[in-house]
Amino acid sequence: MKKKNSTTRKGDKVRYLGSKVKLLNTIEDIIEKYDIDGETFGDLFAGTSCVGDYFKDRYKIQANDFLYFSYVISKAKLNNSRIPSFSNFTKEYKRNIFDWLNSLEFTADSNYFIYNNYTPIGERMFFTEDNGKKIDGIRIKIEELYREQIISENEYFFLLASLIESTTRFSNTSGTYEAFFKFWDPRATKDFVLEPLEMNEQELFAKNDVYNEETNSLVRRIEGDIAYIDPPYTVTQYVSAYHMLDTIAKYDSPEIKGVGGKRGRGNKNSLYAQRTKALQAFEDLFRQINYKHILVSYSNQGLVSIDELVELAKIFAKDGKVYIESTDYREYQNHRSSNKRNGKSLNEVVIYFQKDMSLNKSPLNYSGSKDTLLPAIIKELPPSVNTFVDVMGGAFNVGANIIATDCVVYNELNPFIYEIIEWLLKTDKAEIIEAIEEGIAKYKLEKGEKEPFDKLRRDYNEVDNSPLNLYLLHMYSFQNMIRFNGKHKFNTPIGVAGYSEDIKQRILNFKVKAKNLKMMNDDYTSINWSEFPSDTVFYFDPPYFITSAAYNDGKRGMKGWSADEEVELLNILSHIDSLGYKFMLSNVMHHKDRTNHLLQKWAEEHKYRVIDIGTSGWRYAKNEVLIVNY
Repeated sequence: MKKKNSTTRKGDKVRYLGSKVKLLNTIEDIIEKYDIDGETFGDLFAGTSCVGDYFKDRYKIQANDFLYFSYVISKAKLNNSRIPSFSNFTKEYKRNIFDWLNSLEFTADSNYFIYNNYTPIGERMFFTEDNGKKIDGIRIKIEELYREQIISENEYFFLLASLIESTTRFSNTSGTYEAFFKFWDPRATKDFVLEPLEMNEQELFAKNDVYNEETNSLVRRIEGDIAYIDPPYTVTQYVSAYHMLDTIAKYDSPEIKGVGGKRGRGNKNSLYAQRTKALQAFEDLFRQINYKHILVSYSNQGLVSIDELVELAKIFAKDGKVYIESTDYREYQNHRSSNKRNGKSLNEVVIYFQKDMSLNKSPLNYSGSKDTLLPAIIKELPPSVNTFVDVMGGAFNVGANIIATDCVVYNELNPFIYEIIEWLLKTDKAEIIEAIEEGIAKYKLEKGEKEPFDKLRRDYNEVDNSPLNLYLLHMYSFQNMIRFNGKHKFNTPIGVAGYSEDIKQRILNFKVKAKNLKMMNDDYTSINWSEFPSDTVFYFDPPYFITSAAYNDGKRGMKGWSADEEVELLNILSHIDSLGYKFMLSNVMHHKDRTNHLLQKWAEEHKYRVIDIGTSGWRYAKNEVLIVNY
């Protein structure tokens, strides 16, 4: 990445908590130090968009903030390479638009919201009466120009952002809008002047995307190369601190209350500014974010300690590697020495890690596996997952890829499947590969060759029923099916598949992402649910009642799945819900001309969410749903 000469950077004139103007060179140095590459840069808590503005000539910027005034500023800075020309306006009015707006005289009426509520007229001293009137008049005029198509959308947002930035220079406050001074600050008594928004004038690398959403929701839908995360550190709610700027941006005449004349917060309270929820919000963000490189600005005065945040990041980082750089670009030390260094308080660090984006497909080809639906399932996980229980684990595609902060539990009733998964996870990978390749050579196994396959099947049923031999049979059997007769003798015929480089790599990559694994070979109906921690998520992937497949026909030496089993499962899920736990149920509501009325009625009665998550299966394609109780 080509570094920018620091002298080309323009300052951020909006007085904004946590502004990163002074951190831009540090971010740039870290990107260079760790050789971070990519073309897409997500500024996911954009604020006044100084970071995105600084990097917009080198990356496609994805900027987001849930405050509307921030969205306006980001639109202005990231959709314009320079101050707009306002050509239509200039052609019609023969004047510079800023000079024209500043020259207008306004007469206040009942629609002048700032004048009537935030000046002495409204018994508040945020602005002088003249300045309040000017802010209202210019805001209304900007809207009129846009409505009459005299200015374009980009010009509209630039003017609006310019008004917001200019307003902060004449506010009778300490910087935020929680309260006003009881005296007139000299800067507030100066005559209001609208000036063009300060931004870096440089060619855009690409067309940028700007969002006005809650970040943890947005990251479930977007992806990129580099994500810069600068969340609130303290209990200050930005929606309250900057209510004035949101009101000027929206100009929606909201209901206001209190001495500060604050608009309602709605759903804009940030979880990152809530002491009991901040760490959980980070867990959810790290789990759901689909960016390769993650940079997090944080402070040692934050609600979450830096050490806690680093330990959490390690769970989601590739190979558990996390790097910490202080803003003075020296190595961060642990909590015993982090508060003071050379007599100076450490104010802020940047945490960097490369996220583990891999999804490891199970080496066991098993009917009903969820490998293709994994991304959709992960998106629907609750914010915090302490323990994840894959109750009907099968090939273990789901549970093995879930990052729980404590433990993942694999449970599988079928002892043959259980033994294969246990063998694949607990045996040295090189030993497994060697044993498989020796077994193939010993029996001379080849795709479609019936005689050697039948010999292996006889040996498995009569001499050596090891997981290795069953796994070999599964690789070469018809549709990779693992089927037994009533005496638990393997009886699937030869197929046209076999051992491959793909299977070899899946064996080598197969591991559990959670730091702890517990394995159970129990009937799920006998599990004592209340023994699990409160933040446990139970995932169920039963045979599907209305589909026809080998796994629910009752002909594999195991019981089938009928209406009785379906009702039993739904009752257990309702019981889990009553205990206060979270559950996820994979199933099919409609298939061909059939509807699972039992499932549909149960979900409706309990008001559980039913989420369409995609199509699975290529032989027996079906539209799958995920039913959750949260």
